Amino acid sequence: MAQRYMRIFAALDGSSTQKAVAERAIALAASNRAELVFGHVIDSVPYEASGVDFEALCAEGAKRIEEDLAELLGQARGNANIPSVELVVRAGRITDTLATQLVEPMDPDLVVCGERGLSNIKYAFVGSVSTYLIRNMRCDVLVVKED
Repeated sequence: MAQRYMRIFAALDGSSTQKAVAERAIALAASNRAELVFGHVIDSVPYEASGVDFEALCAEGAKRIEEDLAELLGQARGNANIPSVELVVRAGRITDTLATQLVEPMDPDLVVCGERGLSNIKYAFVGSVSTYLIRNMRCDVLVVKED
């Protein structure tokens, strides 16, 4: 019997694969009648010494995602097969915040994320969020590849 996903988390990162991640997550949520949460983390490291208002930064980030993905989010929210659709934006160190504030509290059955395609040198220094998720999440992780 095929795995049925009840809760799906889609990690949005603003990259070129973000739309494809959203599309795949919506399709999976609809076919599984699953709850869907879109999450995004704004990297706080560049702002930590400046005293920036992280709450305002997150609100602006959520607004930008709502605008960028308006059509897709509208389709998801209007789909009777998807019981709930939520967008959550937090600020922090990306992998820690993604895991502890977004993914783990939701306890999803599936995490959908994108492949950013970092160069080998950049990957060696900054790592990969998708690799982190694959190695650390206790659920299935689907990595959507760039075209």
